[in-house]
Amino acid sequence: MKLSSAVFALTFLAGAHAIALESRQTGGYVQQASGSASFTMYTGCGQPACGKTATGFTAAINQLTFGSAAGLGAGDACGRCFALTGTSDPFSPSFPGPFHTVVVKVTDLCPVQGNQEWCGQTRSNPNNQHGQPFHFDICQDTGGASAFFPSGHGALLGTFTEVSCSQWSGSDGGSLFTGACLNGESASNWPSTACGNQGTAP
Repeated sequence: MKLSSAVFALTFLAGAHAIALESRQTGGYVQQASGSASFTMYTGCGQPACGKTATGFTAAINQLTFGSAAGLGAGDACGRCFALTGTSDPFSPSFPGPFHTVVVKVTDLCPVQGNQEWCGQTRSNPNNQHGQPFHFDICQDTGGASAFFPSGHGALLGTFTEVSCSQWSGSDGGSLFTGACLNGESASNWPSTACGNQGTAP
């Protein structure tokens, strides 16, 4: 009886520790390896929130997914690579395309503050104003925007899938920005946690 009680206590403590660790790692952030998303473009990508610039196609991702708030450093999205595919224009629903797929590396944050239309997802309101739970703001400076958006179209809806960064055609200057971690680690695709997240989700 004592042995069974001890085993139960150890099992309970291990489970509680696992729950606490998962809570610490995720911080309420929503990070999935694939799904639907909205896409826009931005310029001025030279000081990204991940703390490291890169050549090749790069993007910022919405704060609820990024894994950190502005000023807190890199979240778990930093360094991860995604194949993005456009399927429609929310402002011109009848536009038939053509639509394109590009592979980007996440280097930056699209914060909730000031970007509510696209990056305003929060735990209490998980979709943005276009009904999308995820958003990628593709950097114009590194060429990704011009490769992704059809001429005359600066906002799209579509899908994303996390992929190996071996499919990404850029460079980030060395081994400190590999896999999904700024500390040189590598990680499986989400929901696996690499470096963890900073602070709590909006």
